[in-house]
Amino acid sequence: MSFITQLSPAALIAFVGVLGLLVGSFLNVVILRLPARLEHTWRSEAREMLELAADDRAAPPPGLVREPSHCPQCRHVLAARDNMPLLSWLLLRGRCRYCRAPISIQYPLVELATALLSAAIAWRFGPGTQTLAGLALTWALVALTGIDLRTQLLPDSITLPLLWLGLLLALGHVFLGAAQSILGAALGYLSLWSVYWLFKLATGKEGMGYGDFKLLAALGAWMGAGALLPIVLLSSLVGAVVGSAMLVLRGRDRSIPIAFGPYLAAAGWIWFVAGDTLLHAYLTLFVH
Repeated sequence: MSFITQLSPAALIAFVGVLGLLVGSFLNVVILRLPARLEHTWRSEAREMLELAADDRAAPPPGLVREPSHCPQCRHVLAARDNMPLLSWLLLRGRCRYCRAPISIQYPLVELATALLSAAIAWRFGPGTQTLAGLALTWALVALTGIDLRTQLLPDSITLPLLWLGLLLALGHVFLGAAQSILGAALGYLSLWSVYWLFKLATGKEGMGYGDFKLLAALGAWMGAGALLPIVLLSSLVGAVVGSAMLVLRGRDRSIPIAFGPYLAAAGWIWFVAGDTLLHAYLTLFVH
């Protein structure tokens, strides 16, 4: 921490941006491997509960840390020069060095987004505890966004620690007090929980998943109850625009559900960084 506090603002932003690139590379691993590991665990637990014999053919998916990265097509283990965040993808022109199969654009996009968002946190909060906490929030939201876009899952193994971390930070008044954090978490969960059940009773369908409740509860723990309505409104607006564009451009089937978590995550991050500025702009334009 003493090293970071001695950096100039520009050096701090650059340092955190590079750190974000490295973390973004790991977040790609989390996005790709965590859902598979969770599904394997759920299947194993289901077989155990049903008293079925273990499926010896179902090998556990690769872990998040120990197993080295490899090409999903040719299975070749990647060398260090192939794992440099963003740079390797550019140098290889988006193709595997060994089999020339295309490398998903997800990898550089997640790394670049994590770097830019991390740098923005350093710019917004400067050296100190708020930046460290803000980076944890940012990285968790990036991982949740990627997982939800791919699988329409928001894993408890990320949302619940994020919720508890927000509550613990409130004990030290890092961003807000404990009472505000607890109220924000409770109202965040109950608000979407209520919408879920009203929609289900009215239509017989499920409009969202329980992971969305937990994510909004976590955002409420970090930012308080006053941030919930702006976050929901902003996420709904962005979701409506993006969803409409997908229907028009891709001809997406209206019956196919669209993940809401990424819009919640994006709106929550925007409000976390620029909520005061956005609120001031709104009051200036529409109230006075």
